[in-house]
Amino acid sequence: MNGADIGKMPGSGVPGSEGKDPVANGHAENESNPFAEYMWMENEEEYNRQVEEELLEQEFLERCFQEMLDEEDQDWFIPERDLPSVGQIQQQLNGLSVSEGNAEEILGKSILNPEAKEFVPGVKY
Repeated sequence: MNGADIGKMPGSGVPGSEGKDPVANGHAENESNPFAEYMWMENEEEYNRQVEEELLEQEFLERCFQEMLDEEDQDWFIPERDLPSVGQIQQQLNGLSVSEGNAEEILGKSILNPEAKEFVPGVKY
């Protein structure tokens, strides 16, 4: 039995082609477009352009999102970053002083009524 005889045997060749004569390109004669599986290549440049646009858009969105997160970090109150250190606070407290002579001067310039009743919230006079 030679190669030509094997191709004529039932069940040989392409599956599902029993009783059909094979065509030289491996596709059945009744198939409408033997290049259907390669038709995507017809618009390959358009497809590549579309994929590239999608990738650029995705990259742009990621950059914008990262910028938004960076701005948000700057706006948030972070105690370690935004509060003065204990040493700085101590320096400021050491610079403060209270003197009685200064209090007399402030009271002398005051225009408040020293005879006024003490203010209590919610009480009507």
